[in-house]
Amino acid sequence: MTTAPTPRTGERTNVQKAAVAVGAVFLLVGILGFIPGITSDYDTMMFAGHESEAKLLGLFQVSILHNIVHLLFGAAGIGLARTISGARSYLLYGGVIYLVLWVYGLAIGHDSPANFVPLNNADNWLHLLLGIGMIALALLLTRGRKNTATSRA
Repeated sequence: MTTAPTPRTGERTNVQKAAVAVGAVFLLVGILGFIPGITSDYDTMMFAGHESEAKLLGLFQVSILHNIVHLLFGAAGIGLARTISGARSYLLYGGVIYLVLWVYGLAIGHDSPANFVPLNNADNWLHLLLGIGMIALALLLTRGRKNTATSRA
């Protein structure tokens, strides 16, 4: 079995680039969630809960809490991308979190008080795709790499 070559100092690996890209998208989504026009029904946005009818791109239900989570998740991805193991962990465990969120979204009712994030059907299916995609990136981009826990770029 061959292993991937060790990157030169300062050069990012593909898994680090992927973590930065995913993190940047989450930052962008978090910012866009606070922009009226890009977020429809902006005046109905609540801090949390299913009562928030604001929708990013007219499709994905958001709240202030939801947007803050996207911002924090994006910042975490960019920060953890400094190391190979951090980037892999971000993508892998972040993907697991999104799969759990998908199951949670399917299990609770849209009008349930437990729907505090809030989540709608579009959010649920996006979370499934994000979970699968992030886990796939983590596994495929570090396949064959030894010492991901100590590798640093």
